[in-house]
Amino acid sequence: MTLWWILFTVFILGMLVLDLGVINRRAHVIKMKEALIWTSVWVSLALLFGVGVYYLQGHHKAMEYFAGYLIEKSLSIDNLFVFMLIFAYFGIPRELEHKALFWGILLALVTRAIFIFAGVALINTFHWIIYIFGVFLIYTGIKMALNKQTEVHPDRNIAIRILRFFIPVSDKFDGSKFFVVKKGVRYATPMLAVVLVLETTDILFAIDSIPAVLAISKDPFIVYTSNVFAILGMRSLYFAIAGLMRLFHLLHFGLAGILSFVGVKMLVEDFLHIPVTTSLIVIASILVVAIVSSIIWPKKEEEEKEGEVPPLAMKE
Repeated sequence: MTLWWILFTVFILGMLVLDLGVINRRAHVIKMKEALIWTSVWVSLALLFGVGVYYLQGHHKAMEYFAGYLIEKSLSIDNLFVFMLIFAYFGIPRELEHKALFWGILLALVTRAIFIFAGVALINTFHWIIYIFGVFLIYTGIKMALNKQTEVHPDRNIAIRILRFFIPVSDKFDGSKFFVVKKGVRYATPMLAVVLVLETTDILFAIDSIPAVLAISKDPFIVYTSNVFAILGMRSLYFAIAGLMRLFHLLHFGLAGILSFVGVKMLVEDFLHIPVTTSLIVIASILVVAIVSSIIWPKKEEEEKEGEVPPLAMKE
């Protein structure tokens, strides 16, 4: 298994180097066509990896992988709206959005690994903690269903407060640079602030999503790889559907249903076994119903205007 971890890590690092160092070496606005191409590339890679898991580890592990990937992917779609709010708050130039997401997600790969290994270790050592995870997921699902608006307050973000404690923050972007020197004084740029907010926000997302995937599989390799493929595809997915986010206005109900379902699955696991295939079908069905319902019953114009978020400048 160690060999598979090494091969997977080398492959992911190679793709990231290809992405930032070759294909997106120069900052530019990601157009719909390019975003759709890269979205299809990452989805195809994720599916091919699942096929590989099927042939190497069997049907059960493959179903765990696909279910974990679908959970993480569906939750990441809702997270894209939060990214839109963060970018609007800092007024980041569109051509820099891709690099901000790149560095934010790169850091997320590390923190997700820590969360996953810690979660598996806790469940294996203290089995009763699975009930806490289950109750937490149900609570999160109910909260998501009752309060669909996600509030983002970057100015209150602890990472930003710590950053400003150690170094002054400039009010202007200087390309993709994280630091600039003005009159002999080193400043952090808003770009660094954006990346830190993206990373700390992802940690909050992981608190919801990691326990949800652990309800499907306790195998760290399956949980981590499904997470990685889902979050790496988030960048291209953001640019592909950023303009269509409000179309799926009922998606939060579907995500609430998915979190509640896996929460219940965790609570009854010791008494009632729910096959992974069944979980995969239920999760996919909930997601499809939420998306189709959003299309059949579109959001009213008045509600769209109320939900609009005006661009905000970087606050000092």
